[in-house]
Amino acid sequence: MTTPIRNVTPGGSGGAATLMLILSFTGILLLTQALFIVPAGQVAVVTTLGKVSGGSRRAGLNFKVPFVQSFYPFDVRTQVQDEKFSSLTKDLQVIDANATVKYALKASEAGRVFRTITYSDREVYSKIIKPSLLKALKSVFSQYELVTIASQWSDISELVEKTVSEELSKFDYVSVQALDLTNLKIADEYKAAIEQKQIAEQQLLKAQTEVKIAEQEALRYETLTRSLDDQVLFKLFLDKWDGRTQVVPSLPGNKGSTPPVIVGGRK
Repeated sequence: MTTPIRNVTPGGSGGAATLMLILSFTGILLLTQALFIVPAGQVAVVTTLGKVSGGSRRAGLNFKVPFVQSFYPFDVRTQVQDEKFSSLTKDLQVIDANATVKYALKASEAGRVFRTITYSDREVYSKIIKPSLLKALKSVFSQYELVTIASQWSDISELVEKTVSEELSKFDYVSVQALDLTNLKIADEYKAAIEQKQIAEQQLLKAQTEVKIAEQEALRYETLTRSLDDQVLFKLFLDKWDGRTQVVPSLPGNKGSTPPVIVGGRK
């Protein structure tokens, strides 16, 4: 009995299924490598073989070339950072305080930050904000004596914020939204000196006010004296005289004459 011989064709149904499985897996892998999501409040810097390409990618679904391009997220939301610092004043006194700065990385500058400064947004404060902040603090406080700094703390804070903003605007990486200086610490003997200065300023202000009041009173009396001519004085005499009391007579309108004087009036 002869056994029939079967012809087996390479790449039959089993091979086709395997091929489809491989292609499907490859497609899914490429798709996962090509698509990426940027969360809200962030942008992404895309690099091609390590070089920044294109602008910052915004929040949402984005595309990149698989295995050739990579992306790096940067947070562009408002950040709050507290910094303790020490600085010398104009009279060489040491002050300690806290600076709280609110800032945000500019979305359009993420690529430039990645290319020139850091690959991570975690280093934005330490490499961009902090150096400019400390430079501004030392620059401002070195211009004023300790007593002035303590008594004009709010004005000094505004000046520091302005100086920091101007310093950072030279590079234009970030925007400073607010800066607060708190917890000023100075020696007790200087606290007493500050209080004495404030008391002296208040006393000076009081003395200046009293001088102005005295000057106004003197001007008022001078104006009143000039307005009291002979006719006015005669009218005042008539208002006071009862018609019987002896007087030293005088006629109104005579040049150089004196007004009548009541010499025996009743009290």
